[in-house]
Order: sequence, then structure tokens, then C-alpha cells
Amino acid sequence: MSKYLERLFNGIIKENPTFVLVLGMCPTLAVTSSMINGAGMGLSTLVVLALSNLFISLLRKIIPNGVRVPAFIVIVAGFVTMLQFLLQAYLPSLNKSLGIYIPLIVVNCIILGRAESFASKNTPILSLFDGIGMGLGFTFALTILGAFREVIGAGTIMGINIPHWNGISIFVMAPGAFFVLAFLIAIQNQIRISKGKKPRKLNCESCNLCDKCNKENCESEVEIDG
Repeated sequence: MSKYLERLFNGIIKENPTFVLVLGMCPTLAVTSSMINGAGMGLSTLVVLALSNLFISLLRKIIPNGVRVPAFIVIVAGFVTMLQFLLQAYLPSLNKSLGIYIPLIVVNCIILGRAESFASKNTPILSLFDGIGMGLGFTFALTILGAFREVIGAGTIMGINIPHWNGISIFVMAPGAFFVLAFLIAIQNQIRISKGKKPRKLNCESCNLCDKCNKENCESEVEIDG
């Protein structure tokens, strides 16, 4: 498998930001009351993630180390602003549905995490594919989560009513988001266990909490997948 395809596979399956790394929970739980909202939020994040990864990688040798995080935020904020203008012009209904969560993409920990841990250390094309992979994984997760909540909670799918089913309203409310997310993560872990793999846990390479880490003393390091 080429390193570019590996980046896509990594983001969609191996290190899915929602089901595996459990990142970006605020938009994940807030906007997935319908399948369209989930897909819209995921695709919006994908565009920003891919472009910010590319530009941060291009500028990685120019940005001073002491101001790298503020520089990353400025770059991400620029793309988010352009995205919001485009949504307001061409998809006003989606922009209204997602509301404040479009501007909040700027501080989405998935985007800043990939910028810090990958884009600032790798080539532009590889960083672009990493952003696309993570974005696709996030979009897939939000779309599935939104579809489950819409069908179970509202009795519709993509706004189309399901005959003889009125839904259970709690599933389109905040508690329902937690229930469905927990259910989907449990299914994923069960599949991994059935294949002889341990449920994935955060380890030293994915925590990104410090610049200089003594791995010998790091309690979060866990051996996974052999």
C-alpha cells in the first residue's frame, strides 16, 4: 500500500477521529440530529482540514517554532471564513442549520492536532492526503451518527418520513447523541475483538500533549495491534 493510500486508510478506519480517537466531540454530538447536518458538518471540516494541512506543511519551515500554534489558528481561521461565506451564498439552509459550529471549526482539536502532529513535520502532498483521510473518517462517522439519530429519533431519513414510525424524540436530543455514539463505538470494538485485535487506546504517539516526552515514564503508552 502506498504511503498516500495509507494516509487515507489511517484516517477513515485505523485512527478514525470520532470512533477511535474520540476527538471533536462538540460538533459530533451537537449537529448530528439529521443525516444531512452530519454530512454537511463532516464535509465542511474535511475541506478546512485538507487545505490547512497543505498550507501548514508548505509553510512549516518558515513559521517560527515559538508562534506555530497561533500561526496554525490564523491559517485555519482564513479557510473557515472563506467556507462560511461560500455556505452563506450557496447553501444558506445548511449554514443556518449548522450555525455557530461552522466558526468553531477553527478550534476543532482534530484540525489543530493534525497540524501539530503531522502537517508541520511532513511533505505537503502527504499532509494533504492525511487531511483528506481524517476528513473522510470524520464525515463518515458524523453521517452514520446523524442517520441513526434521524431514523430512530425523528422517524425520517434525509427528511423523508418512514411509514408507521414516529420516532423516539430523545434520540434527536443531547442524551440520544451519547447513546448512539456509545452504541456505534461498542459495535466497532466488538468487531475488532472478533478479529483478534484489542480495542484501540490512545498511546504516546497519538496523545500530542507535550513536545518532549520521556516515553519510558509515560503512563499513557499502550501496546496495540501487536
